[in-house]
Amino acid sequence: MPSHNLILFLHSLVICIMYLYIQGIMGRNNRGMNKRVGSNNHNNNNINHSSVANITSFSCTTFNILAPIYKRITYEGRACRESAVRAHWLTRNEKILYLLRERSLIICLQEFWVDNEELVDMYATKLGDAGYVSFKLPRTNNRGDGLLTAVHKDYFRVIDHREFLFNDFADRVAQLLHVEVIASFAQCRSKNNVCREMLIVNTHLLFPHDSSLSLERLRQVYKILQSVDAYQKENNLDPLPIILCGDWNGSKRGHVYKFLRSQGFESSYDTAHQYTDADAHKWVSHRNHRGNICGVDFIWFLNPNKYRKLLKSSWSDAVFGLFRYQLSRASLTEEDAYAFFKAVGNGDHITYNGFCEALRQLNLIGQVYGLSEDETDDQWFQADIDGNGVLDYKEFQQRIWNPMWSYQIEDPSHDQEDDDKRVTMGLDVKNAVLFPTETETGCWPEDYSLSDHASLTVMFSPTRMTSSRLNSS
Repeated sequence: MPSHNLILFLHSLVICIMYLYIQGIMGRNNRGMNKRVGSNNHNNNNINHSSVANITSFSCTTFNILAPIYKRITYEGRACRESAVRAHWLTRNEKILYLLRERSLIICLQEFWVDNEELVDMYATKLGDAGYVSFKLPRTNNRGDGLLTAVHKDYFRVIDHREFLFNDFADRVAQLLHVEVIASFAQCRSKNNVCREMLIVNTHLLFPHDSSLSLERLRQVYKILQSVDAYQKENNLDPLPIILCGDWNGSKRGHVYKFLRSQGFESSYDTAHQYTDADAHKWVSHRNHRGNICGVDFIWFLNPNKYRKLLKSSWSDAVFGLFRYQLSRASLTEEDAYAFFKAVGNGDHITYNGFCEALRQLNLIGQVYGLSEDETDDQWFQADIDGNGVLDYKEFQQRIWNPMWSYQIEDPSHDQEDDDKRVTMGLDVKNAVLFPTETETGCWPEDYSLSDHASLTVMFSPTRMTSSRLNSS
């Protein structure tokens, strides 16, 4: 057989095997999804173009697909990056595309190889042919990878698209899509005009190489929430449902998780499975380069009837929580920590200079990713409750040692006049699954090779709810 015919034959054989493989794993996964969802839609995990007007839920997937420039492989007896072997990354990404198109109406990808035109064109063409409109965003400073967000145009109309550039030393970015749900949901039908708009955010946070980067990771989330709030105010929007997708590079035990919870966001996977904030060990979604497995991929959601604490106040509490963590790591008791902060001052109180010196010794200022002068001043003003220019022991206890993390967000809209209320769309979580399914029990399968992350797919069901402008902070 001529060499070129042999190559074509082998390529066709690989595609056939790949198709059968994907059919098998998707069939197994879809059976699990449909069994747990218990929906009236007999096939609501797959896209059925003939039933757009009758769907009861829509799916959203977040997936870090491991850029070939980062994936390490052994090829012909030598170690290299997958980007050097076209057949490897092409076949793997064809499998990923098949998986995504079968599963979701909203697709949020991280570590998308934006620098490779062939791969970018493949995703654009195949997603476009399947009915998606997609947006890509490279990380700054030509890092090579970035984000891709796609929505199915039969179900969503894109009103606006924004790019958030963090301009930090990690070159992180985020995308925002403002969409209108154009499919008809029985749950939202009403004589009134129900707002069917929502915001979708896709991001990938910095990896916590060490604890000194915790502050920068908090700052990245703060920037995202600030940008989302600014977008809503700029466009004079009433509160909308918000979906935050991505690789957050931190577990349920971390500061980022607590920060988002304090803002009223809920983890959709944990909501679907009725897990608490303490159930961090029950599922995983990533095996990192150190060989550790943990749950770091989240689809967060916030409904418009949720009252949100002031963002700046939540940020301040998050930073004070980081103070407490650093002090605890140094095995300091409450009394020792107070003495540590007031060491530079005179008398039984903490001065501003003593506060700054303590932060410097904790590596929270004086670093490229530390608190800025303005941020340090803001923290001081938040801590100085009575405004007398010094912190006494009670203020230290309330604001630094025991910062108030509040997850029980109450809805004050029941106290408002009916004229201040409006009927809008909210989101219920119907189900959420991880693939491969072994990760749902806290295990990582050795034969899984699509990525070093699991994909997370959530089924949301639109529902009618009342909201108030006062919920917007």
